[in-house]
Amino acid sequence: QVQIVESGGGLVEVGGSLRLSCSASGTTRDLDAIGWYRQAPGKQRELVAGFTREGSTDYADSVKNRFTISRDASKNTAYLQMDNLNPEDTAVYYCRAELLVSFHRGTYYPEGRYLEYWGQGTQVTVSS
Repeated sequence: QVQIVESGGGLVEVGGSLRLSCSASGTTRDLDAIGWYRQAPGKQRELVAGFTREGSTDYADSVKNRFTISRDASKNTAYLQMDNLNPEDTAVYYCRAELLVSFHRGTYYPEGRYLEYWGQGTQVTVSS
């Protein structure tokens, strides 16, 4: 069972920086996709930045040129460098990962099935 653990959240002033880390354990395979989402109070969860299944990166327009996602060589640890933070970035940040499997709960998927895994989230608060 894949487990996702996030770290690095906290309180920062406007214009400051934070670096979030996401580590996946419980598998020896490379994750097929990994990314960061966030959810602010009263709002829906949204994609912040991520590595797609094809290996490209995707960013929300609101964070382009401020946030940078990276991953280590094992592909099972991802980082989100957040610079020039503003109060609108305040949210709980979640890491999400995908793993393509052929078997799941006794069922064989000849074309594979993507399983998704979520972390518990880490709070980021930007004070003005």
